[in-house]
Amino acid sequence: QVQLVESGGRLVQAGDSLRLSCAASGRSLSGYTMGWFRQAPGKEREFVAAVGWFNNNINYADSVKGRFTISRGNANIAVTLQMNSLKPEDTALYFCAVRAGVVSRVSAAYDYWGQGTQVTVSS
Repeated sequence: QVQLVESGGRLVQAGDSLRLSCAASGRSLSGYTMGWFRQAPGKEREFVAAVGWFNNNINYADSVKGRFTISRGNANIAVTLQMNSLKPEDTALYFCAVRAGVVSRVSAAYDYWGQGTQVTVSS
């Protein structure tokens, strides 16, 4: 089992930056892919970014490419998401997730999920 806890979300203004963190416990994440997803009210959960283990393959959603950066962490912080130039449309509940496999954009492919951290971007 893997337990994931996201943090760092808050209310910011358009153009601001935020750094989300995902703390992991329970087992080693060696070999796991780490991902970030988000879900806005009334919308389906959508892929944001993911980083693989074996070749450090990184994949971003087109909507965040060039603005967001995903990085694997050290010690208890499994993965971070640096978000720059935030826009109101980035407002959502952000989830950290892990899967025992290669990078995937599909939420159903992920095995463990955190509870989410809220990011709200005002215009």
